[in-house]
Amino acid sequence: MVWRILLCLFAGYSFGCISTGYIVGKINHVDIRNYGSGNIGTTNTLRTLGKKAGAITYLGDVLKAMVPMLVARLVIFKELPYAELLGLYVGLGVAVGHNFPFWLHFKGGKGIAVTSGVMAAHDPLAIPLYLISFIISVAVTKYVSVGSLVIVTLFPIWIAIMDHGKPYFIHTLIVSVVFTALAFLRHKQNIIRLKNGNENKIGQKVTVTK
Repeated sequence: MVWRILLCLFAGYSFGCISTGYIVGKINHVDIRNYGSGNIGTTNTLRTLGKKAGAITYLGDVLKAMVPMLVARLVIFKELPYAELLGLYVGLGVAVGHNFPFWLHFKGGKGIAVTSGVMAAHDPLAIPLYLISFIISVAVTKYVSVGSLVIVTLFPIWIAIMDHGKPYFIHTLIVSVVFTALAFLRHKQNIIRLKNGNENKIGQKVTVTK
């Protein structure tokens, strides 16, 4: 199993290094890293380049997680009893590659769009819960970061409830906790700004000079 896990992590990392926000920015003649938070994820792309660019970035980051995960789970390893777990490891590799792409000096995004793709691919039935929780959290607080942290916290909770009794349940639960821990780590500065009351609220935009 170990070599398969390492293979999945490596393959996932390769997909994760496809930095959608950076590519979208370059197409628009903007280095997204020089604006706003300097992040190459969906939120900063949205604030810097607008809704269309933000939507494309989100879709690209979701698909780069979902597609390799589903291929690994439903095609490559479909005969194995732990295929679902291997798919999750592919997703973890994507998140790490997205957050720390080697070709951008390991400075990437925060992994929320990627993680949402992972959660959807793992169990589509949970999508309404994640979506509603995100919308309510952002609507109430006006902070995208709060909504992001809420849904990644729900990921291991959902697995703990719905996957209990499945083969490799504990292993799967541990991997989901790693996703949550990684998201909180990448949102360290957001959490500090939330505590200090100076976190950017939804709708705030960045002025771009080309």
